[in-house]
Amino acid sequence: MKKHLSLRDKHTMENNLYIGKMIFKIIILFITILLSISISVSGQIINKIDSRLLNANPLIPQNIMVVMNDLADVSFAKCIHGKDAKAAYVYSTLILHADNIQSGVKSFLDIKGVSYRSYYIVNMIALKANLELINELAQQSGVNRILLDGKVMMVSNPVSSGRDEGHRAIEWNITHMGATEVWSMGYTGQNVTIGGQDTGYEWENALLKNKYKGWNGSSADHNYNWHDAIRADIPLSAGTNSCGFNTSEPCDDHNHGTHTMGTMVGDDGAGNQIGVAPGAKWIGCRNMENGYGSPTTYLECLEWFLAPYPLGSNTSAGDPTKMPHVINNSWGCPPEEGCDTSVFNIMEVAVNNLKLAGCVVVVSAGNSGSSCGSITDPEAIFEGSLTVGATDINDNIAGFSSRGPVTVDGSNRLKPNVSAPGVSIRSCIRGTNNFGIWQGNQYGRAPRCGTGSATDFS
Repeated sequence: MKKHLSLRDKHTMENNLYIGKMIFKIIILFITILLSISISVSGQIINKIDSRLLNANPLIPQNIMVVMNDLADVSFAKCIHGKDAKAAYVYSTLILHADNIQSGVKSFLDIKGVSYRSYYIVNMIALKANLELINELAQQSGVNRILLDGKVMMVSNPVSSGRDEGHRAIEWNITHMGATEVWSMGYTGQNVTIGGQDTGYEWENALLKNKYKGWNGSSADHNYNWHDAIRADIPLSAGTNSCGFNTSEPCDDHNHGTHTMGTMVGDDGAGNQIGVAPGAKWIGCRNMENGYGSPTTYLECLEWFLAPYPLGSNTSAGDPTKMPHVINNSWGCPPEEGCDTSVFNIMEVAVNNLKLAGCVVVVSAGNSGSSCGSITDPEAIFEGSLTVGATDINDNIAGFSSRGPVTVDGSNRLKPNVSAPGVSIRSCIRGTNNFGIWQGNQYGRAPRCGTGSATDFS
């Protein structure tokens, strides 16, 4: 006998069917999201190993970074007063922690006779390894992941508006920012050290020599004042450079570094006042060859700045009291050069550790404007970086200047933090009485680095 359903029963069945369909759709959506996340992660890291390493020729050694599980907590530095005391605490804590956590992997590599470089600022080990060794390393205790040491470039090549010779008065960008008013109050950056990591620096340039911390007026001492992280050809470079490798004194194979340092401290005492903080001293680290570098080269420079050590020495001889007050960074690390989200974390750790040590990390916003969300590359994207955009003589945002918010890491973080003149900036380049008129966010950033020194620290 066929049973007739009441109207209420029909409504109940329809509601149950609707709810069941919705639950099914939610489950499918949830599984899809999980699957997409799994694909995204496994597409990059598989069994602790960067997929690019797994897909490379297994017989050819690759440059790799072995990132360890345990990161030291140096947040207590916030409670310590004084730059030197903060830096000493961060340095000693990080280096002791890294020595302890990395000991097993180091012993393993020592037994195999494999050379490597240990990093304490991010607790990792860098080396060359083929796939067999990479797989063995992935099985070692304490290893979090093994990444390809990808390539990075400086913030897009600066646009040259021409060359210039001769003497001029104070540059427009200096007066436009009000730096001369700060100078008149007696603050020119005296007793402040600026660190620059770039393509290198022509230290004997007339506008930079007397500002170099390694020059006492009659002789030079490059110990604690210069470090070269370029010890072999960077694959993306042209293959040769005018400086060579592991240089014992500052050298610039590109002009980029010299130009930016001039914007920060340059003054020849003969009318060319191109630097925002002419009373400051500078130290330098070379992290690029012909404008190209790798995560390990710029991490090496960041680590050296935390506790500079003498030429021919290593991190164990570091002196955190020689850490600069501020570091200038005119480079970005784009995904197409191997710096994707897999390495964001280790770079941010380095920035944060320096900040906790009492150092200001100033970074160019990038030259990928003018769309919103065009600040996409480390170190500009990080909360701990002071990110600087570029403006022109009329205070308009430069068309090339990258904009926020930061979306690449999902943070929607507001950036840049500040903007400064970065269009048609005249500064020194290599050679006697040579000047270049360039533009790019590196020149918005360099003036802020200089004014930060002159006003915030003096």
